[in-house]
Formats: sequence, C-alpha cells, structure tokens
Amino acid sequence: MTQTAVIGIAIMLTLIFLGMNIGLSMALVGFVGYWYVINFRAALGVLQTAPATQAGAYALTVIPLFIMMGNFAFASGMSKGLYSTANKWLNRLPGGLACATMVACAGFGAICGSTAATTATMGTVAIPEMRKYGYNDALSTGAVSIGGSLGIIIPPSAPMIVYGIMAEQSIGRLFAAGIVPGILLTVLLCTTVVIQVKLKPSLAPAGERFTWRERFVVLKDLFWMFVLFAGVFYSMFSGIFTINEAAAGGAFLAMIITFLTGNLNFKTFMAVMKDTVKTSAMTYLLLIGAVIFGNFLAITRLPMTMANTVATMQVSRYLIFACIVLIYAILGCLMDALPMIMLTVPIFLPVVLELGFNPIWFGVMLIFVMQLGLITPPVGLNCYVISGIAKDVPLQTIFRGSAPFIVPVLLAIAICTAFPTLTTWLPTIFYG
Repeated sequence: MTQTAVIGIAIMLTLIFLGMNIGLSMALVGFVGYWYVINFRAALGVLQTAPATQAGAYALTVIPLFIMMGNFAFASGMSKGLYSTANKWLNRLPGGLACATMVACAGFGAICGSTAATTATMGTVAIPEMRKYGYNDALSTGAVSIGGSLGIIIPPSAPMIVYGIMAEQSIGRLFAAGIVPGILLTVLLCTTVVIQVKLKPSLAPAGERFTWRERFVVLKDLFWMFVLFAGVFYSMFSGIFTINEAAAGGAFLAMIITFLTGNLNFKTFMAVMKDTVKTSAMTYLLLIGAVIFGNFLAITRLPMTMANTVATMQVSRYLIFACIVLIYAILGCLMDALPMIMLTVPIFLPVVLELGFNPIWFGVMLIFVMQLGLITPPVGLNCYVISGIAKDVPLQTIFRGSAPFIVPVLLAIAICTAFPTLTTWLPTIFYG
C-alpha cells in the first residue's frame, strides 16, 4: 500500500503543476485513493464528513478572525507610522532605511500575519523612500521581500495556525515559540544589510540625521499598534481569553482603531470583509482537501512506514533533520506555505516525533524554511508581490537582491537547532 501512496502523491503533484486548484487536487486524489484501497462507500463517507467537520471546527474560527484583524490593521494606516519610527531610530546604521524596513515588517507582521499583505504594505511605503535616497534597487526590493516573510514567523501567523491544527499542537504555544526566533531573525537580517553596505557603500548612501527629541516624539505614531498588539497578546498569553476569543477581540479592536483614525467607511468595511471571506475560503478549501488526502495516506501507512524506517537508521538524527530541511527548501521553491504544510506534515511529523524532536520546535523550524520559499524562484511569492509594486525593476533583480538573505535564515535555523530553548522558553513561561 506504500507504493499506492507514492503513486497518489505523484498524481497529485502532476495535477497541481498542470494548474489544478491545490485543495481540489488533494481532495480528488485522496478520494480516489481511498476508494481504491478500501471501497467506494468508505471513500464517499470521508468526502461527506470532512468538509462539515473542518468547516464546523471551533478551532478553525481563529483563521478568519486573525485575517480580519490584519485587514483592519492595514486599513487603519498603522504601517506608515511604524516605518517612520523605525527609520528615525535606525537611520545611523549603514543601510539604515533597509534595516528600518525589515524592523517595520516585523512589527506589522505582529498585527497582520500575512506575508503578502506585509510585503505589499511595506513595499508601497518603503521602496519609494529608499529610491528617493539613492538605494540600490536590488537591496531595497530584496529587503522588503525578506522582511515581508517575517509575517509568518512572528505571531499571529496563518501557517502556524494551520500547522497547529494539522499537528494537533497548541496554537498559543506555537505563537509564543515564534517570538524569540522572529526577533533573532530580524536582527540577523539587519546585520546582513549592514555587512553588505559596509562591503559595498554604493548600495546605500548615508541616511538623514535625526535628533533624539525627534526620535522620541515619533514614538507616538506607534500608539495604536501598541494598543492592538498588547491587547491581543496579553489577553491570549495571560489566560484571560482563549486563542479564539483573543482573535475575535483583536478583530473588533482593529475595527475600532480604524474608525478612530478616520479610515473606516462603508467602502473600506466592505473591502475588508470581502478580502477576509476570500482568503478564509481559500484556506478552508486547502484544509478540507488536506484532511481527505491525509486520510488516504493514513490507510496506506506511508507516514508510519517512514517513521519506522528512520527509527532504525544508524545515523545522527540531526543529519535526518537536515535532509528534511533540504526537502522543504526544495518544495518551498515550487509551492506556497499553506499547501506545503498540509501536504507534508502528515508525512514528516511522525518521523520528527520518532527522532525525539519537540513538535513545537519543529513547527517554528518549518516556518523558517518556508521563508526561503517566499524569496526563491520559481514561486517566490514575495518577489512577485514586489514586482507588482516596483514595475520598472526586473524580476531577476528582485530575486538577486533577496539571495543574500538566504544566509541569515539558514543561520537562524542552525542557531535554533543548536539551542532549542530559544523556541521552547516562552511557551514554558506562559503555559508551563
């Protein structure tokens, strides 16, 4: 039956590359495979129960709520104040505007959770500003591309939510686990910019000077972002609210902030609702397809066979983990983060658990590797988003500008592998 699972995976990947919707291709192959291995009635039973089970799952309500919160945060205009503040505080660094862009991306990712939204928002604000000061196009577009990917490591993060559901892990623990690695990666990315500009000063001219008074005055622009961030995360990690209740409160609070900043009208409200429904529907379709396909894999026992095979291998578990990272890095060049989680977690999680790794730690490592897929061809979603903003910059220039940032991502993976407590420390403090 393992051979049947391999054939099914090959057929599904073929359908995806031919242009079929990923969720539908997973559901189709899962249904037909279940039919082939068991019988038609059993396959029909899975097809009947999976959509209702997923659509009606209380845990999944957190997805549209956090998406709505991010959309309202975007509409409120918080990103401009965040970028302005980061710029004034980091402008003395070599490549200070690029560093400010990535710090601003990290901050906006903490209230948005969408890589595409973070990249588009900060790209619209930061790229014209960096061009005005004579920044190299490759550096400026590359900085925004990798900066936008911080939205999936710093909570709230849609891929983290999906991983938590697929791996049956606490979403709150995953959110807490992503904070320190996210800060670490942000520092490594800024360091990479500084090194690049030190080695080649023509990439970025010296920035504008600001007084300490100007730096402290601009902090007021972070007020609403701080209110939203503190409200959601304090209520979530203190135990006052559950994850779902914190997401609902965050969405409502973001709407109120949008109103108080004068950016809420009927057109904006409808645009936020439309985008929330569209993104949520896409995510739910992927989840439903992944569940049907996961049931097919389970009856073929492919995940268990792989786990047992790995357990008997006489090699270091870190070597096996490195192979898994390489597989994810290759897959990340070919598909987006959410479908990759749904396709691979049922296969690789049993292997990771058999090796004795912490599933929360593995979830963070998985998100790290997915960041590489957002800036590497041929998919490189963030690079395509930037290409749509900076239309006169060739796509190959954007990919070339993103390439140096692969190194700090790999370094972050290595550091968190060598010191796993960086990911498990906060979850232990918050949840015991």
